[in-house]
Amino acid sequence: METLQATFFLFVFVPLVNPAPPLQQESLQFYEYDTDVSMGSLTQRDYEMQPKDIRKDGINVSLDTSLMLQSDDSQLDVPPTKDTNLPTCLLCVCLSGSVYCEEIDIEAVPPLPKETAYLYARFNKIKRIAASDFADITTLRRIDFSGNRIEEIEDGAFAKLLLLEELSLAENRLVKLPVLPPKLTTFNANQNRIKSRGIKANAFKKLTNLAYLYLGHNALESVPLNLPESLRILHLQVFPKDFLNILLGNTSGVTHLNQTRSILE
Repeated sequence: METLQATFFLFVFVPLVNPAPPLQQESLQFYEYDTDVSMGSLTQRDYEMQPKDIRKDGINVSLDTSLMLQSDDSQLDVPPTKDTNLPTCLLCVCLSGSVYCEEIDIEAVPPLPKETAYLYARFNKIKRIAASDFADITTLRRIDFSGNRIEEIEDGAFAKLLLLEELSLAENRLVKLPVLPPKLTTFNANQNRIKSRGIKANAFKKLTNLAYLYLGHNALESVPLNLPESLRILHLQVFPKDFLNILLGNTSGVTHLNQTRSILE
């Protein structure tokens, strides 16, 4: 009897119990539906084990690509700027008593280390030289301001530079010469706007070491007066119509130049 009941139980109740589905490895799927106008149907995208796609301006891009785009947006091309407020030896190059401040767009003479002997500040935007620029720098031997926009030099700007031997103010906008330090051997003021009345009568008289004087491509009407006997080379530029007047009208300053090579260009 018991065997019959067990058999009846197996045939009646066991078929009513649904077997559990087999275990499957769980996978993550994301669905995104886009309307395909040309096909008229919905498309399904399987993102399993793939970087998540995002939309940027209507274009599907991967997460990695979107990060790159975001990084690129944060690093837009910006024109480089020059910070002229930096300490001089960061803005310029300081090396063994020499300071190189060339082509850095400075508009004024920067503060210099006290031991500076050579200053090269060519091709900048300096418009004015103040008396205070070199007040505490007595060790300077050479200064080059070529290729700036200098229009004014304060009286006494070079007065304390008793060791200065070479000074270049070429390619600026000067209309008159400053008072020059006494130990100059070379002075270059080529390509300015200097007229004869912008040079004082005794501007060069006390420069007993001056050997090279460059005043070419200015607006001179005559040879400067009272040139020192030490002078060896004088560069002037005159127009042809003024050539004879200069030679005949004002030669008192050059009569002693027995070995001087005067160049009239």
